[in-house]
Amino acid sequence: MQKILSTLFFGGSCFLCRGAAREVLCADCDAELPRLTRSLCPRCALDSPGGELCGRCLAHPPHYDATIAALAYEFPADALIHALKFRGELALAPLLARLLAERIFESVDCVVAVPLSGQRLRERGYNQAVEIARQLSAKKPDLALCVREGDARPQMELPWADRQKNIRGAFRCTRELIGGTVALIDDVMTTGATLDELARTLKRAGAARVVNWVIARTFPPND
Repeated sequence: MQKILSTLFFGGSCFLCRGAAREVLCADCDAELPRLTRSLCPRCALDSPGGELCGRCLAHPPHYDATIAALAYEFPADALIHALKFRGELALAPLLARLLAERIFESVDCVVAVPLSGQRLRERGYNQAVEIARQLSAKKPDLALCVREGDARPQMELPWADRQKNIRGAFRCTRELIGGTVALIDDVMTTGATLDELARTLKRAGAARVVNWVIARTFPPND
């Protein structure tokens, strides 16, 4: 499928360097992707010696229970995500989903793509998290379970310290859950505020466990 997509959408050339490629990326560009192979906290996916639960999560446990990220949010991963998110390069979704799928070993009961506000969805015309989720799991994403209410400022426009307040109360579950594990799908995890608020909403609706499956993780400047 990757080879077919590359031929149809990119003319058999690498999306990043435009050199010859049998898939979406050539072998050299694929090798340059910043895959996350170092020791990370299993809950927030930030650096943690020995892969133990980090001090941040011990002191202030988030509402989500685990995070799996495929890449660090740096070049060239950021270029791929930006192209999918803002330029409508939907043919990149299968590639990004495959990179994430390689790191997922937990089965879940429900898959939820982080919902966009109505205004953002109308402006963009699609939800990049939904496009990734459709490619990622055998389970179809449950697009009706959670909705986003209101049109708060985009998180990326705000300082890290203001993001938790900005997203508070932004989500609503449309039905009750009876236990089970829910996977949240998103393209990038920065502070984790959006995923934390959505996990809080899901657990209030009855979810027993919430895990984040994200393409890329942003690391604080001092990490």
